[in-house]
Amino acid sequence: MYVPSVYREPDASWTVELVRRNPLCQLVSGGPEAEPPNVTHVPVILDPRLPAPPDDLVGGVLWGHMNRANPHWAALRSGTPVVATFTGPHGYVSPTVYGTTPAAPTWDFTAVHVRGTLRRAESADETLATVRATVRAFEGEFGTGWSMADSEGYFRRILPGVGAFRIAVTRVDGMFKLSQEQEPHVRERVRRAFARGARPGHRDVADLMGRLAEAPAASAPAAARDEPPEPGPPPTGPPPTGPPRPGTGARTRTYQPRTY
Repeated sequence: MYVPSVYREPDASWTVELVRRNPLCQLVSGGPEAEPPNVTHVPVILDPRLPAPPDDLVGGVLWGHMNRANPHWAALRSGTPVVATFTGPHGYVSPTVYGTTPAAPTWDFTAVHVRGTLRRAESADETLATVRATVRAFEGEFGTGWSMADSEGYFRRILPGVGAFRIAVTRVDGMFKLSQEQEPHVRERVRRAFARGARPGHRDVADLMGRLAEAPAASAPAAARDEPPEPGPPPTGPPPTGPPRPGTGARTRTYQPRTY
């Protein structure tokens, strides 16, 4: 994923949080020659063997499962390189928010692309462990604490139709496009507009913008980065001098996985 340096996350924990809070990903792998890639929407979880969420996705493992009847499952083999794409809070920014002209609209959004190597579950026990861990994770994060204990027999009956897998993460790209190219007072206008927004996710965008403004490695203004700025109101005041602030460089991280 192409990520202008100004839109990089302050640190790797931002990508971990986005994946944990938005676990429904698009799992992508290569298709047959001259055919489009295979793509399936699947929920995944962080490695449940860890006592707490990791500081970084790189070097870790994601667990997931899909329907074995899906042709994508038949195309997946242990060792298949895959990409899992996650979308976080996002929303439209109208030029009316900027309070100045000329201006152009844009779409602020957050996303994480995870690259890795997939391994298929080798046994029914491993598949069941994946399903159990997924239920616990999602009931803890999004549900009411429901336990599958009373439904264990049912889960075992449907297990032959479940294809479980694990992804050893080798690379992560994060994109947190939150109007960093704008001057601080304009970014605050955008943040307030999202905070007042009634659409789903708008307040989450505002929260992220507020956190980004307070982050020690907050992104540099547009004049300090190495990519052309997004359309928007023209900057005011003198351009910044000196090198970009910390956190504006590329944060693509790679890792050679161990056994998973």
